[in-house]
Amino acid sequence: MAYRLGIDVGGTFTDLVLYDRASRTVTVDKVPSVPSDPSEGIVNGILRILDGTGVSPSEVEYVGHGTTVATNTLLERKGARTALITTAGFRDLLEIARQKRPSLYDLRARKPEPLVPRHRRYEVAERVLVDGSVRTSLDLDELDQVLARVIDEHAEERVEALAICFLYSFLAPEHEAQVLQAARALLPDVAIVASHEVQPEFREYERLSTTVANAYLAPRMSAYVCAFRERVVELGITANPYINQSNGGTVSVEEAARVPVRTVLSGPSAGVAGAVWIAAQAGLDAIATFDMGGTSTDVAFVRGSVPTLAFEREIGGVTLRVPTLDIHTIGAGGGSIAWRDSGGALKVGPRSAGADPGPASYGRGGDLPTVTDANVVLGRLGSSALAGGAVVLDGTRAEEAVSRLGEELGLSMLETAYGIVRVVNTNMANAVRVVTVQRGVDPTELTLAAFGGAGPLHAGELAHELGIPTVAVPPGPGLLCALGLLVEDLRSDLVRTHRALLETGELPALAAGFLAMEQDALLWLDREGVPAINRQLERWLDLRYVGQNFELLVCVPEETWREGDCAALRRSFLEAHEQAYGFATADEPIQVVNLRLVARGLVDQPPLAQLPRSPAGREAQPSSRRPVYVNDEQGFVPCPVYERTQLSAGQRIPGPAVIEQFDSTTWILPSHEAVVDDLGFLMIGLVRTDGAAKRGFASVSSNGQLRAPR
Repeated sequence: MAYRLGIDVGGTFTDLVLYDRASRTVTVDKVPSVPSDPSEGIVNGILRILDGTGVSPSEVEYVGHGTTVATNTLLERKGARTALITTAGFRDLLEIARQKRPSLYDLRARKPEPLVPRHRRYEVAERVLVDGSVRTSLDLDELDQVLARVIDEHAEERVEALAICFLYSFLAPEHEAQVLQAARALLPDVAIVASHEVQPEFREYERLSTTVANAYLAPRMSAYVCAFRERVVELGITANPYINQSNGGTVSVEEAARVPVRTVLSGPSAGVAGAVWIAAQAGLDAIATFDMGGTSTDVAFVRGSVPTLAFEREIGGVTLRVPTLDIHTIGAGGGSIAWRDSGGALKVGPRSAGADPGPASYGRGGDLPTVTDANVVLGRLGSSALAGGAVVLDGTRAEEAVSRLGEELGLSMLETAYGIVRVVNTNMANAVRVVTVQRGVDPTELTLAAFGGAGPLHAGELAHELGIPTVAVPPGPGLLCALGLLVEDLRSDLVRTHRALLETGELPALAAGFLAMEQDALLWLDREGVPAINRQLERWLDLRYVGQNFELLVCVPEETWREGDCAALRRSFLEAHEQAYGFATADEPIQVVNLRLVARGLVDQPPLAQLPRSPAGREAQPSSRRPVYVNDEQGFVPCPVYERTQLSAGQRIPGPAVIEQFDSTTWILPSHEAVVDDLGFLMIGLVRTDGAAKRGFASVSSNGQLRAPR
């Protein structure tokens, strides 16, 4: 017997999914997170899910973990004391950056402090030119002096990390390599990072900032992932754990410790990976992912099972140049705290009650009103609606907390509770617009894939506000991030800057560059122990018109090499430019900027089980009823409450209604109807009761198959 285990640590709950490869069945569980020591919640969850299934730890062959350690370290500025060695004259580049002010018209606005203070930034005489030639060789005498100062600084301030980043080292890394070797010999207990090992790509500030961030994160992340591995081993699991990356793939603990900057979106990217997988299963082409948890909401856009990638983002004021899924995150979750600002307006988030003490309704000492408390007051959450009753919600405490805020605002308890929900919904709708409308995507052509513990509770109102016709709630929405860890491939993204015109005569040089990168990729796949049959390599190029400042990522068609010309590649670029910007010019010269290679170790993905069909004419039966506050006009309306495990394929549930399950709760608006498809999805939209879909909304046919929106 062989089992695969996925573990996602959230701000409120730690989610676990256990996949039995022999029977192809999935078991899920959810335990409270322990913010002071995330590994404690992980151990508690592993013991519970293994005990509950009777699985021996030695039978677990794979453990995947999504973590927020790198993200929180940057946001809270709790990383290592870091020093920097750079090219003479570029000591202050980390602070100058791109000369952008946080607020254009606020003269008093302060930029975030750099991760390395000026007195720990050192310069060494050396200079590589734009063509990779060396104008000034590395001054070894000056290097010895600088390293002596770093050693003194290490003794005084306990420097824990050292970043090395020279100008144009992505073309000629020899100087960095010399410093790296000398520094590691003199400072064996310091984490030392060079830019050519982290991100060998042009744009000097972004490369510098990324290298510094990697050094800043390395000691903390290494300690965490190594401790995680030790805790797993202590439980009797012999498999080497894997850590989720920001690019939607996993890597070994050793690789995560070496390049922790690639894990800054570890948790959210697992959710997108899970959403991509379930969308493919359900036949959904274009989706907006809506992952609302206890602390934050993460949204992304996916078309054709390919999530959008971004190669630069900012976390806590730190610019990172690493491949990440294009996820937009805001501080809006079930635990987000509602408050009154200085002008008397109602605000929600970004501060969260977290898991401890949690919302007031948890009864653990929290007394501030949260989104969860508002949903309890409105009746949308029942008293035992979290983690299958593991968390019993106290309605009285929720009412007291919301009422206190209402007194500050001059509103009734119900007005305040409904106001909290409306404010957080508006915040989340704006987040979805960032990854759709602002990217030129029409929301009316999408399906909103709702997951996370709180996603299905708010998805209907969100879709209504955005004009998204259909909401898809997968079978296990509250555990999709953990499931995503089981369906993700192992993945490594390699990049090499190669600036040249896109011409047929340049193809041999491009092929040689890709070949060199493939050798590095194969070495990585060897280290990860990926069998040859499960290996996959993808070639991509960053292309732009000559004179443009930003590139488009374009997959290299096989015809390029087979036909020996650039015609197919030019067509791919023009199509991508048309889609991104609304126009393309065929006669303008195109420039190659970067070669990118994606190496994958393909995994065995679990199937979604088919739901039993409901006998003809058999309607879904509610397990109970309770009043739910719909809006200020309708007030409380008697609503049926359904247990999702009792639903069968083909059944329809008209709104208003509440559907409860172990890991989440779904709220169906009065104007909506949910239909259960053969895979157990709840497809929610404005669907007529005769089964004919209103234009733009999905329906389910008589045999239980999903009909695409028209």
